[in-house]
Amino acid sequence: MNIKPVKSEQDYERALARLEVIFDAPANTPEGDEAEILTLLIENYENQHYPIEAPDPIEAIKIRLEEMNLRQADLVGVIGGKSRVSEVLNRKRKLSVEMIRKLSVKLKLPAALLVQDYALAR
Repeated sequence: MNIKPVKSEQDYERALARLEVIFDAPANTPEGDEAEILTLLIENYENQHYPIEAPDPIEAIKIRLEEMNLRQADLVGVIGGKSRVSEVLNRKRKLSVEMIRKLSVKLKLPAALLVQDYALAR
């Protein structure tokens, strides 16, 4: 096992290529240990050079609805009536503090994510 830090794009490509070769190595073997270490090094490099930003609150709500196999109608009563839900999800109205509290509980989303600012539709 000859592992080095991933400091450049070339190191990153080399690490990805090696990981592809040993990806299915059994755990607790030299190649399995190497795969585990390479995964951590690659993940660290990606977090530094290719960060993925969190979705805005409305996108987060839509994603969570899909993950939980819920529909827009399932938010009626949580954030208001049918028209209020539509206004919020279509970015015509901002979320209120009370809506954020209820959505956080219903959808198990952090309130810190839901309070982020986002643009309304024009």
